[in-house]
Amino acid sequence: MESKIIHDAVHGSVKVDSFFVDLMHRPEVQRLHGVNQLGLAYLVFPGAHHTRMEHSLGTFYLAGRMADALGLNQQEKNTVRAAALLHDIGHAPYSHTLEAVIEHRTGMTHTDVGKAMISGDMRVWTDEEEEVLGPMGTIGDMLVKNGIDPEEVADIIVSPVDPNPHHQSTLPLDGGQAHFNSNNYLHQIIHGPVDADQMDYLLRDAHYTGVAHGTIDLDRLIDTMELHNGDLTIRKNGLVAVEGLMVARSLMYTSVYFHKTVRISEMMLCKAVEHASDSIMDGMHRSNDAALQERLLAEAGHPRRLLTMLKYRRLYKKAFSLNINDLDEDQLTVLSRLTEYERRRAKEQEIADKANLDEVEVIVDMPSKEMLLTEPRLGKTEVPIWSEGKVRSLSKYSPLAKAIQQRPVNDWAIMVYCPEQYKERVHKATSLALFR
Repeated sequence: MESKIIHDAVHGSVKVDSFFVDLMHRPEVQRLHGVNQLGLAYLVFPGAHHTRMEHSLGTFYLAGRMADALGLNQQEKNTVRAAALLHDIGHAPYSHTLEAVIEHRTGMTHTDVGKAMISGDMRVWTDEEEEVLGPMGTIGDMLVKNGIDPEEVADIIVSPVDPNPHHQSTLPLDGGQAHFNSNNYLHQIIHGPVDADQMDYLLRDAHYTGVAHGTIDLDRLIDTMELHNGDLTIRKNGLVAVEGLMVARSLMYTSVYFHKTVRISEMMLCKAVEHASDSIMDGMHRSNDAALQERLLAEAGHPRRLLTMLKYRRLYKKAFSLNINDLDEDQLTVLSRLTEYERRRAKEQEIADKANLDEVEVIVDMPSKEMLLTEPRLGKTEVPIWSEGKVRSLSKYSPLAKAIQQRPVNDWAIMVYCPEQYKERVHKATSLALFR
């Protein structure tokens, strides 16, 4: 297939080489047309109907620009662009919304699913669809035929989760601060402190939500990138652009990603899936948002009721909340246990029992355990800055960056939601159940 020019709402005209056009036409990638980038955020931000497909194209474009700016060879550029285009293929319907529920019920993360799709161990089409579409082979086979190592691509798309010695930068950052990233710059282009993934989603999410906070100096960021000792760094003359990215990310988390009403709608969807039959997980990796909605509406009882409420924006309300800054260390430790899936569900049941309600009427929402205890804030903030032959952490140069590192993503430790008519009962029940 010939190269194409694709017109993108954020980046303008994007040239896609022939092989990547073929890769885009894979069913695994095309499925992303039906997966909203921000899940149910459109219930709060009506314009937020952009998809994982658009974001994947944007990440592909930016990864290519970064590869050119860093002087990568064609092999490396093709590898990292393939990873960029494929980095979200494992996402379930509604993007990140259902990750915790799906991982609990299947034991697989979206990156596990993505790797399985690349290898061919999981596929998104049915036998009946293959009769129409014809044999498709695997993504891995396509990559190999075009001189790209599928295992390397799969490794690049896996985000690091826990800091360990194998994920420390080879760069000696001044002041003894280690920057947590992967072993090489190809990985850092997709999952690093200044990466193609987040640059695209900040710009794209701001564009479609109408929130002005996601504006970043994209050209300056890319133009000041350099490689040192196999790691991606930013020259000091790009410092202001990096500060701008950090401010944008901080404000987008506060105003969009952790918006209270967005959280309520997402947790209602999670509750619907939790109460759905086991068969709901069958083919989850093949579904898109509309298909999952249809399946949940076809279920009896709670899933249908909750989906109907979401469909017509009849949302639960906040009945109880606690601010992180109002809690002592012992209370935070107690709450941190509720970040475990089963303990959170058990606490919902306990609160519901005390309020004389069905468990489905009570939702306990928690930030991650790390946010409660170690307060990593926004993560990925130790950007290596290259100046006068030395690499130092961003916070050594920037008081603003240091301040942002101390700014919490959200200020709440726990929120409890329920139907509006039960708010008072649930508030009292939560007060009795929480620290007993």
